Amino acid sequence: MDFHFWYTILLICLMTAALLKEWADPDLIIFSTLLLLILGGVISTQEAFSGFSNAGMLTVGFLFVVAAAMQRTGIFNQLGDLLLGRKGPISIKLARFLYPVAGISAVFNNTPIVAMLIPAVRLWAKRNDYPVSKFLIPLSYAAILGGTCTLIGTSTTLVVHGLMLENGMPGLGFFEITWIGLPVAIIGIALISTIGHRLLPSRAEPMAELGMQTREFVVAVRVMEGYRSIGKTLEEAGLRHLKGLYLFQIERVGTVMTPVPPTTRIQLGDRLFFTGLPETILELQKTPGLNVIKDEAFDLRHYDSDAFGTFEVVISPNSPLVGKNVRESKFRAHYNAVILAIHRSGGRIQKKIGDIVLRSGDTLLLLAPNDFFTRYYHSKDFYLVSKSAATPSKPQWYTYFAVAILVAMITAMATGAVPIIVAVSVAAVVLVAGRCISPEDAWASVDWSVLLIIASAFGISKGLQNSGVAGFLAERLIVGLGSFGPIGLLAGIYFITSFYTEIITNNAAAALVFPITLALTQEAGIEDPRPFLIGLALAASASFATPIGYQTNLMVYGPGGYRFRDFLKIGIPMNLLMGLIALLTIYFVYLRG
Repeated sequence: MDFHFWYTILLICLMTAALLKEWADPDLIIFSTLLLLILGGVISTQEAFSGFSNAGMLTVGFLFVVAAAMQRTGIFNQLGDLLLGRKGPISIKLARFLYPVAGISAVFNNTPIVAMLIPAVRLWAKRNDYPVSKFLIPLSYAAILGGTCTLIGTSTTLVVHGLMLENGMPGLGFFEITWIGLPVAIIGIALISTIGHRLLPSRAEPMAELGMQTREFVVAVRVMEGYRSIGKTLEEAGLRHLKGLYLFQIERVGTVMTPVPPTTRIQLGDRLFFTGLPETILELQKTPGLNVIKDEAFDLRHYDSDAFGTFEVVISPNSPLVGKNVRESKFRAHYNAVILAIHRSGGRIQKKIGDIVLRSGDTLLLLAPNDFFTRYYHSKDFYLVSKSAATPSKPQWYTYFAVAILVAMITAMATGAVPIIVAVSVAAVVLVAGRCISPEDAWASVDWSVLLIIASAFGISKGLQNSGVAGFLAERLIVGLGSFGPIGLLAGIYFITSFYTEIITNNAAAALVFPITLALTQEAGIEDPRPFLIGLALAASASFATPIGYQTNLMVYGPGGYRFRDFLKIGIPMNLLMGLIALLTIYFVYLRG
């Protein structure tokens, strides 16, 4: 045990303490540890920075772009309503929702998936009077469990895959981990749906609890052919108790109904008048068969959100719009923008949008080209011009194109036709070239802090090997658990990794325990380390007990209004049960006999 050994032990202890105490951002702490290992002579500069060109790390980066492109094409816009439906028991809602989420997470990196679905779940929970806290931790857990079912489902598995390649072993196959991850995911989601959600609080999201007052706008829609609720009552169509939208009037062949009885049946050609929040109005205009506004220059159902955005403007007293109705103002021709809705002092304007006479102080919700802000920010026509809620949208053919690229990418990876890094990078480039996502948005979609952590962790892993720390810890494990045979050693690796991933980050935990796992299998005379490395990948991914252990847990922490103890209450039993199932499955698939 020389200087390098004790120096590395000290750095790892300090790094762990810094991550636990949150002295700085995780990426800064882990990268600083890497630099200190170089300065201490534990690793060479080449060894330290080899992780920045590792195939696993680069694959994660390109997957961020692929996932963001899918989001920009609007594929996930309606998932909340589609997967969760309407009223019903929470257990059934969760099972209906979480299994598809896990399936999606198996072929996408799960971090962007959760980012895309959080707004959809929050909106659905508001509309249907469910506590959002019952759904967001389960969403994170389902994404984590689904991510363990294939090689690309989580960055953690790709880290282990990259380390295996660096150490001269064949990497993991696309479906190799599925034999273990799938049973764990199926049982885990069943437990969350039936028992786990009962351990979660019934808590509204923080902004709802504070009772924030938000501007409501008025919008009118026409019922067109293709609306699936024609002939149904308002109650049956789900229009009576919408969260964030209130139907206050129906106009039918010159007759105005206000207030509107819930037994009123919807007919073709009806004009429905709503008040609502900007984001709910944007969702409403996506509903097939409800035509918010007819404008030949703007296709509201399939507009390109890379080219168009939504804006809120307040009409000034000196504006030429004051005193004119919307139709007379020729707003579209003059400003190259469409009025989606109008807000006036909290009151409802009981007229068609085209007939509303504009006043000073009216707030208009607009759809316009993205340069609208720069063109009219200093205009005397408006007091204020600001960006409004963004809803990803693309013309329909972009969706088909993006899905085709995704299917081709997965097929190429699953069949081994090309290396995984090639399949993913080509898919990302084609999606950018095909304008499913702009180059600027593609660059912004990459979580550079995650990539820095992964790349740095590779160098730290090498430091554990070079210093002898990995071998020392492996020997201690063998002494303590060797009498239980391979299953005892596997359990030791699994639960050490599981503990570590809860207090630092999943990718760092995988990289740090990897050399210990290799040393343990060599010291114990185990010929094939793959079952142990698969257990390592699962343990590093299956982080349930703290919000800091996995990115998706941290992402739902705030929006769900959770406290730290909420994760401990449901997460510790999940960690133990999922660990037991994973160990038994690995034993029967790989180690028995």
